[in-house]
Amino acid sequence: MIPRIGDVPLRGQPYRLRPGAYAVLERDGRILLTFQSAPIPEYQLPGGGIDPGESPLPALHREVYEETGWHIARPRRMGVFRRFVYMPDYDIFAEKICHVYRARPVLRHGPPLEPGHSAAWLPLDRAIAAVGNDGDREFLIRLGLNAG
Repeated sequence: MIPRIGDVPLRGQPYRLRPGAYAVLERDGRILLTFQSAPIPEYQLPGGGIDPGESPLPALHREVYEETGWHIARPRRMGVFRRFVYMPDYDIFAEKICHVYRARPVLRHGPPLEPGHSAAWLPLDRAIAAVGNDGDREFLIRLGLNAG
């Protein structure tokens, strides 16, 4: 069973299943996050939806590049969680299945390709406080616990 992190689903509300791949990216004691300015400004782990017919790892590489401009190497699975959210940019209620990987950012190729996104490097403690959802926060906390 995949653990739920965050809000419980609304009773009677149908949710569309949305699998995604997300990255915890650490370099020199800082975490690479994406800042999404709209529809709700928030910091997030870089990543996003897995397209139909796509596997999680190619999706992870594609999404990190689109949202940060960085290429990554050596992704290793940290875990998975699910969360129930309304996605205003798609006007859907979604059950997001979030596959989380730890990877190494290796080369910046330019600014993010995705409109409204910017890359931000934050110290781990600030990244934990800044991310906009409890699932992202949980995996950043795990990173800190494993580092000590």
